[in-house]
Amino acid sequence: MDEPETRVPYEELTGCVAQIIEKHGVPGPRAEIAAQALCHGDLTGVRSHGLFNLARLYLPLFADARVDPQADLDVVNDTGAAVLVNANRALGLWAASEAMDMAAERARSHGIGLVSMHDCTHFGVAGFHSARAARHGMIGITASNCGRQRIARPPGGRAAMLGTNPFSVAAPAMDGHPFVLDMSTTVVPTGRIRSAALAGDRIPEGWLADDDGRAVTDPAAFDRGDAHLLWLGGRAETGAYKGYGLGLMVETLAALLPGAGLGPSPEALHGDGSPGGRDDDIGVIALAISPGTLRGTGGFQDDAERMFGVLAGGPPVNGESPVRYPGWHEAATAQENLRLGVPVPDWLLAEVSQAAREAGVPAPVPATTEEVT
Repeated sequence: MDEPETRVPYEELTGCVAQIIEKHGVPGPRAEIAAQALCHGDLTGVRSHGLFNLARLYLPLFADARVDPQADLDVVNDTGAAVLVNANRALGLWAASEAMDMAAERARSHGIGLVSMHDCTHFGVAGFHSARAARHGMIGITASNCGRQRIARPPGGRAAMLGTNPFSVAAPAMDGHPFVLDMSTTVVPTGRIRSAALAGDRIPEGWLADDDGRAVTDPAAFDRGDAHLLWLGGRAETGAYKGYGLGLMVETLAALLPGAGLGPSPEALHGDGSPGGRDDDIGVIALAISPGTLRGTGGFQDDAERMFGVLAGGPPVNGESPVRYPGWHEAATAQENLRLGVPVPDWLLAEVSQAAREAGVPAPVPATTEEVT
């Protein structure tokens, strides 16, 4: 369903959000990174992980004191290439980027850098953090579990055990269009479900199912407890075990490794199939690989441009849209929105403006007609 929207300059959005976050106690430079991480979803067209979550996820974290706005990252163990970090309930929007920067710094010396982090909070769009490595000519990998929150059931099981467990891989590709794979291990993240419910839209078959395995297309059924979220692949016979396996991969690498909160814990066995638990003590992995350190100064970038160029030059079916790779469309959308302003649904812009008034900071100012044209 189409909804009225207004374009707002990207700097206006990030500036407003940064001030709101800073008013909740996060130091200014950290608040700026957090605002960029949050608004990245709107900038690249992934609205379910952008401003939509400000009032629904992040401001409640501050209100409930589940995030420590002043927390620093404490290095628990440092082996050179690998670092174990306690995030101390820091704001994940900032902490995950700090972890990736730390990993990239180690990769410059060792060829690879790993930061394993526990006691974090929700980190937003995984691709925002992995792409920080790609901007330095590196390969970046980020992943996060959902702490002790349980949303999805194992195939054939009735109790929810795991979160949506997103992960992202980013790498240099064609100029201005990095490769950025950013995905949940469930068919879609819960934000897509809730966005559709709020907009009054139906969802495709294959996202939700009831307890008898029948497809559910009413997104509001998820929060009513009448439907559960499916793994990437859908049903067992169409590949659900692949999505489930990827979810367990993230749980292992991002949470089991650093000792973070786990979804599959003994109390999960008593669940009734509905989502349960809270996303506290989230585990995060940030991995950076430096091809220049491993291969020397030449070769990788040329090879990357050639490989992704061949993909983008592939013949389309029946003259349809050009062949692209993950991250291309998001980069193109971001370039357009940086030029014209980020489109924000009017109801969401009003919500952000209300949050700004409550924080005592200026609301974002829409783009002028001249800027949009």
